[in-house]
Amino acid sequence: MGTVNSLLKECAEERLIGAAGQARRLTEKGRAYLAPYRVTAAVILAAGFGSRFVPLSYETPKGLLKVFGEPMIERQIRQLHEAGISNIAVVIGYMKEKFEYLTEKYGVQLLFNPEYASKNNLSSLAVADSFMQEAGAPAGRYQNCYILSSDNWLKENIYHSHEAAAWYAAQYAEGPTSEWCLVTDKKGRITDTYPGGRDCLYMYGPAYFSSAFAAVLMPVLKRYYNMPGTENDYWEHVLMELLNGRASRRLRAYYGVTAEEGLIAHCPPIYANAFPDGTIYEFENLEELRAFDPRYREDSGSKAMQLVSRIFGVPESEIGGIRCLKAGMTNNSWLFRVGGGSYICRIPGQGTEKLIDRRQEKAAFDAVKDLGLSEEIIYFNEETGYKISRFYEGSRNADASSPEDMARCMEKLRLLHGSGVRVGHAFDIFERLEYYEQLCLEETPGAKDIFEAVPFADYEALRPQLSRLRKWLERRKGLEVLAHIDPVPDNFIFTSRKEEGTDRGELKLIDWEYAGMCDPLMDIAMCGIYAYMDEERLRALLETYLERPASDEEWQTVCAYVALGGLLWALWAVYKEKLGVSFSDYTIRMYRYFRKYSRMVGPDM
Repeated sequence: MGTVNSLLKECAEERLIGAAGQARRLTEKGRAYLAPYRVTAAVILAAGFGSRFVPLSYETPKGLLKVFGEPMIERQIRQLHEAGISNIAVVIGYMKEKFEYLTEKYGVQLLFNPEYASKNNLSSLAVADSFMQEAGAPAGRYQNCYILSSDNWLKENIYHSHEAAAWYAAQYAEGPTSEWCLVTDKKGRITDTYPGGRDCLYMYGPAYFSSAFAAVLMPVLKRYYNMPGTENDYWEHVLMELLNGRASRRLRAYYGVTAEEGLIAHCPPIYANAFPDGTIYEFENLEELRAFDPRYREDSGSKAMQLVSRIFGVPESEIGGIRCLKAGMTNNSWLFRVGGGSYICRIPGQGTEKLIDRRQEKAAFDAVKDLGLSEEIIYFNEETGYKISRFYEGSRNADASSPEDMARCMEKLRLLHGSGVRVGHAFDIFERLEYYEQLCLEETPGAKDIFEAVPFADYEALRPQLSRLRKWLERRKGLEVLAHIDPVPDNFIFTSRKEEGTDRGELKLIDWEYAGMCDPLMDIAMCGIYAYMDEERLRALLETYLERPASDEEWQTVCAYVALGGLLWALWAVYKEKLGVSFSDYTIRMYRYFRKYSRMVGPDM
């Protein structure tokens, strides 16, 4: 109280507030004094997928999930407005169209992060850099700005019209925590951070960048963004290394002497802004949402959860153990437990309806179910593509580098190909190639032909190879069996069970989405290219399948299918990327198979 009274007296003497005995209101001079501290902007990071909230996040971005009937991002926007902050940008990526209504309802700006699927939130803050800079001011002058996460829920409004200095919200951990812990000096200034600790303050919630602090952090952040190896970094990694001194060394090592080094040496302080428990919430998963908002216990609003509830005849509250599995290239899958059993629910991915005929997939499942090849299917909807299957505890994918594993996989393919099982549809790779080209063309505004829609500079020159390959393969007409088409190592599952009548582990072949009548050697090519096999390993795989040396014709036929398969999946990935789904270098690697192996089939015809 003595400090407060002393400060009030000083403010009155400086005519910043009314004198003693008068109304203690700000004077014009006081308002001018506070002007540099006014918060003029806020950035809300909302680009990520939100794997912690599956299956809800397959249908709704995490920031738009409702808590007590209100989307979390709307609550924060409203709280910012209450503090007089209306200049707000939302960085979007996953399901970006879902956020469009916010522009009209709240007047926010939307900033798209095209790398949201391949990089962490460091890239999202880099996208916001121009917005954060002061309009009309010299480059590098930043606004006072809040940095928020869309999936935070604040019980009380912690935002203000003015802030004294940069800060990061914090809470105190009683005992151990896996959060990023803070090291502070006696004045509460953050001097370092480290992951995991106990009995300490830890980062939890939003941050505030003063103009002076942003002017140091953001140039360093942009340098980090352009350095290799930072794809998985959070923007907090940059903050950590700025505070502990590593940023200067790292920038010098990669860039040489940098203009930022002088700024780093005079970085303004950033404080730990500690809040009591129960002020800020960061929900880790659906279980925490259930505990906080009772609505999620019985009706989460998720179609996937409602489906599981109906199929198993249990309330949603009995569906537990939920977690996101590694995202497939065609589908989204999540694991759950009901009644002591573990299951996988598959949800078709974006654009899948144009790529997969679910009726044909169901026909393939039905055809092979008596062979004991596939996983146990609990539910399959050929209209929607939703599928629920048993999850095999302790299972693993086949290892493409293991000769023993691949021998077992080829054994399963021989069983499939020799079973005599048939379906009423074929897999025509040339028809699929033309179809995927058209999909790419449809998703490329302004493109006059497929060569403008397909982003490979030499595609027009290489495409005539398709007619050569077609002629070569016509000589194998009649060699047609039910082929899996996608027998990649990840689709071969070794379970913890024993194969009936043997001591060997049981092996299942899953995901029959592309299966159809086709040349059996197509499966060998598809298995090899997904595992990025070179020529030597591809030939070894073929001979493992044949159980004998391959003839020249058999080898060249596999080369033809490698080329065609490479182009097929390259076009497939190009189309998916046009829909906003990124596959890193997969697209290029598949196209290289087409380029190289199309030239290995001959002679010219």
